[in-house]
Amino acid sequence: MPVFCGNVPHNFVFMQDKQCTLKKRVSVKGAGLHTRQCGTLTFNPAPINSGIRFRRIDIETQPIIEADVDNVIDTARGTTLGKGGVKIYTVEHVLAALRGMGIDNVLIDIDVEETPIMDGSAKFFVEAIHQAGIVEQNAPRNYLVIEEPISYKNEVLGIELKIEPADSFQIDVKVKYNTRVLDEQHASLHDLKNFESEIAPCRTFVFLHELETLISRNLIKGGDLTNAIVFVNRNVSSEELDHIAAFFKKPKVTVKECGILNNVELYFENEPARHKLLDVIGDLTLVGRPILGKVTAVKPGHFSNTSFARKIKHTLLY
Repeated sequence: MPVFCGNVPHNFVFMQDKQCTLKKRVSVKGAGLHTRQCGTLTFNPAPINSGIRFRRIDIETQPIIEADVDNVIDTARGTTLGKGGVKIYTVEHVLAALRGMGIDNVLIDIDVEETPIMDGSAKFFVEAIHQAGIVEQNAPRNYLVIEEPISYKNEVLGIELKIEPADSFQIDVKVKYNTRVLDEQHASLHDLKNFESEIAPCRTFVFLHELETLISRNLIKGGDLTNAIVFVNRNVSSEELDHIAAFFKKPKVTVKECGILNNVELYFENEPARHKLLDVIGDLTLVGRPILGKVTAVKPGHFSNTSFARKIKHTLLY
């Protein structure tokens, strides 16, 4: 039987109620989005109740950083974990893949400071999990059951995240950017079985003016126009487009009629909202246990996601 923090929810269906890990090791190689460090991330099987942990194997002492919201030290352009002066950048897509595929226990070796960005989604990490295989362990899953609503708000920015009782883990997301090319979008996931097909492939996105700011700040060193959707919400001169093309070593960059650069095709009309949902899953994984509850997120971001995760953890586990 599963272990619950709280009462067993009414009508709860007992499916995949044991903890899971991987059958064997598997690696993903690539460059980090912001640091451009090319490295290898390796998922290792791990014992029951050990949770999700990162290990920096490029450091002599091989320090371990637990995937715990109390280890979040920055959320500027992604979620960064840190402990004892050691950091790991941009962990959210890796964590979303693990939670979406039902992995409870894994030790993640990484030989650089930042996880590989790949195409800006969780797809490649999901594929790696399939390659390794998933195995049930002889221990009940430690669910965190939501019995009373918990909420986080930033009224100035119009941000709100709320979780309330439900018989499964569900998420509804709304984003609103008040721009011609990307205004209000909605995305939902009411069954984690659909994570792989409906959420995992959805890539991160950025507006052109944000891209230009990131370039000027010497960030996105590992960006190459294949790992993000770029929305263009203003008129852009040919000179600006030529500058972007030169930065990313592309022969030519143009703007499509739908208002995105010609570097990618959208998988879903609401792909940005779906990616924000992916980020919410990844950041809420930092609570440390799989959650049974319904999340409603309005204009979520990494700071609000992790603040919300911290509130959930400290409300229910302390």
